[in-house]
Amino acid sequence: MVWNRVTISSFLKERSDRIKPDQANELGLQRLEKIDFSGKIHLNDNKPTRTGMIFVKKGDLVISGINVEKGAVAVYMGDEDVLATIHYSSYNFDKKKIDVEYFKWFLKSEAFRAAINSQIKGGIKTELKPKKFLPLKIDLPDLDTQIEIRNKLNAVNNEINETINIQYENDKLLIKLRQAILSEAIRGKLIPQDNNDEPASVLIEKIKAEKEKLIKEKKIKKDKLLPKIKEDEVPYKLPNGWVWVRLNDIVKFNPRNKVDDESNVSFIPMRLIKCGYNNQHSFEINKWKNIKKGFTHFKERDVAFAKITPCFENRKSTILTDLEGGCGAGTTEIIILRPFNELFLPELILYLVKSEEFIQFGLSTYTGTAGQQRVNINKLKKLVVGLPPLNEQKRIVDKVDKLMNLCDQLENKVKGNQNISEALMATVLREAFKIKN
Repeated sequence: MVWNRVTISSFLKERSDRIKPDQANELGLQRLEKIDFSGKIHLNDNKPTRTGMIFVKKGDLVISGINVEKGAVAVYMGDEDVLATIHYSSYNFDKKKIDVEYFKWFLKSEAFRAAINSQIKGGIKTELKPKKFLPLKIDLPDLDTQIEIRNKLNAVNNEINETINIQYENDKLLIKLRQAILSEAIRGKLIPQDNNDEPASVLIEKIKAEKEKLIKEKKIKKDKLLPKIKEDEVPYKLPNGWVWVRLNDIVKFNPRNKVDDESNVSFIPMRLIKCGYNNQHSFEINKWKNIKKGFTHFKERDVAFAKITPCFENRKSTILTDLEGGCGAGTTEIIILRPFNELFLPELILYLVKSEEFIQFGLSTYTGTAGQQRVNINKLKKLVVGLPPLNEQKRIVDKVDKLMNLCDQLENKVKGNQNISEALMATVLREAFKIKN
């Protein structure tokens, strides 16, 4: 096994022809859109260009100057030439001197990064151009050794990919498990019922009384009378003690706040609400006078969820807690649900909002143009939901919390295994490219 010090230009030759924009537009060739970090080439149909282009021919080694260290390297095997921007470079390679699969692995290694940092002043600031890439000196073994190292790396990589695929399937199963937990919770199937619980019909009377009180105090406006729930709107049989209601009967939609102008309060843009099945958000602090107009109001323990695609289906939703000043305002692309006197617990509302049933209903109400579609709030107000007895709500919340914590533990274990796989590959690469004279 012999390693020699060579320049990359000794086995790679740049395809340096440049094509002017007008000529490129006339050729009608496909364009290289990107090389992903797994080394797969993505093409798109010819698009007009205003910049110079390069040819990529069958068998060329193509490198992204911007993402070469992350694995954006591939051999193009298409039958027809394609074009690429000058952010890519294309090379012929000498098969008698270099095994290209070995070289692709080398470009992902610490040895390659070390060569860049030691030989290029300041390293790679924006992208690695051929004029700096080709003169790099590297330690290269003989061809047989290259192939041996490549085969070992491929074998390890295949094993790691199998592990990653298993982890990916586990991720999907965890999502289904979370969906099942929420579905069982909102249907009343997660825990047994207690006949001693005060039935939810009593809650409805309390909510009606609270509404009437707020209307008399002119704190809320009287809603338009919603139609009675028909038999064909009832999706399943409810447990004893539960009642069917329309969502607007048990929560306030987008209520307004009255706050002193100089008060410090919370401001929440969409980016500060987390996606998924967690219940996480953060906020910025602002004066109420600066945000009271043109934004959606909220207060402590309100439920907020995104109404616009794709944030809605990505489950950007949360219970707003620990707010500065106990209240605030945020993006107009959220809807706020506020229960009457917490007779429908915010946690249970959040389970509903994150449930697959709610997501599918919301999607069915979408209005607007592609990419700017939103949940129809008027249809949402008419949504038929099951209201449990208050004591049962509390037991459901306790049970869901425990089950979701178990899901979190499983998810952390899956992520931990993924981190181990990535660390293993880094170690194997590090060992593979140590000089062994």
